Amino acid sequence: MPLTEGDAAPDLELKDQHGRTVRLGDFAGAKHVVLMFFPFAFTGVCTGELRAVQAELAAFQNDDVQLLAVSCDSMHALRAFSDAEGLEFPLLSDFWPHGTASRAYGVFAEDKGCAVRGTFVIDKHGTVRWTVVNGLPDARDLHDYAKALQAL
Repeated sequence: MPLTEGDAAPDLELKDQHGRTVRLGDFAGAKHVVLMFFPFAFTGVCTGELRAVQAELAAFQNDDVQLLAVSCDSMHALRAFSDAEGLEFPLLSDFWPHGTASRAYGVFAEDKGCAVRGTFVIDKHGTVRWTVVNGLPDARDLHDYAKALQAL
């Protein structure tokens, strides 16, 4: 069951595409976080979604907000994907233990071995303030994230 508005966001500690450790707790008190789970790098819908986010990155990663995109791909696959697509935000690997973060947020598809398209806007206090969860083939509307951030 995915987390909902008002839930405490579970902390996570994952490696980004450059091998750096990123912890959700590092942003507590300093930045809101858009935590965006996606199924797989190099797939059509995921590539389209992340390109769209990159095109409007200033809305999702700035002095007040941090964007973190998470998939069950390896750190190395995420690095190749990031480099190929020119993505300038952290792509976090939930590869091993496989899907731990995705499971904590209730967006891991056991039958597919990956996260579904779940997005969580987390405030500076670590509380989920907005969420949307779509199935694997269904792209999200990133303008909805922007509206949720404006409401904080």
